[in-house]
Amino acid sequence: MRLQLRDFVAMNSDSIWRDWHGTALVVGCGGIGQALLKELGEIAPGLLLVGASRQDWRLRQKKFKGDVEFLPLDLTDDSSLSGLAAILEKRPPLRLVINTAGLLHGPDLQPEKRLSQVNRQALERSFAVNAFAPLLLAKAIESLFSFAEPFHFASLSARVGSISDNKLGGWYAYRAAKAAQNQMLRTLALEWARKRPRGCVSLLHPGTTATALSAPFQAGVPSDRLFSPERAAKQLLDVLTVLEPQHTGQFWAWDGQQIAW
Repeated sequence: MRLQLRDFVAMNSDSIWRDWHGTALVVGCGGIGQALLKELGEIAPGLLLVGASRQDWRLRQKKFKGDVEFLPLDLTDDSSLSGLAAILEKRPPLRLVINTAGLLHGPDLQPEKRLSQVNRQALERSFAVNAFAPLLLAKAIESLFSFAEPFHFASLSARVGSISDNKLGGWYAYRAAKAAQNQMLRTLALEWARKRPRGCVSLLHPGTTATALSAPFQAGVPSDRLFSPERAAKQLLDVLTVLEPQHTGQFWAWDGQQIAW
């Protein structure tokens, strides 16, 4: 299945976001997260923008249009998550939540090329950020969504998390954690379809984007498939523009193509 993006988005995307009022929460404010906030500041003046991350990314230096509030949040810390609702309940109802946090590599963490490189600590770290965190985020803010208005809860996944698309192997921890996230949010979508039928839960593959997460792996990516954060953000918002409650619990690529689990 492929969403019919081109003509619909060209005619309707900006006008639809202009009609949304409430709070938009972007979690994980790296390259894509900041680009999402900047784009929303341009096209969604009725949304109060909140960017949550472990570190203050100092938006005032980025020439954003409108105000963006910084909220400290550690997705791997239960006490940080438990206080999130109390902070956000003083703001307008949540209408849009996009989780962009992800972990692929670090000083002592690299994607595995073979079984001998797999270790328990790396698996646990990857699952904590890439699998558990999005579901625990949803649990923390579930009560803040309006029953009267449609809303989106989206989280960045990755095509490598597709089991049926796995033709190369490797990257055990990252692949498995993204696949686990997909299953968890698919299950969440089914529950919310009963409890909050105006909501839409989505897994989004942004494509390879020129951020710190993909930096060590960009060399073999064709230039036309290595997106700037700004382009990735616009494409993701274009996909969300088309998604409705009947699409909840699905896995979508940046171009509107549905990805098999």
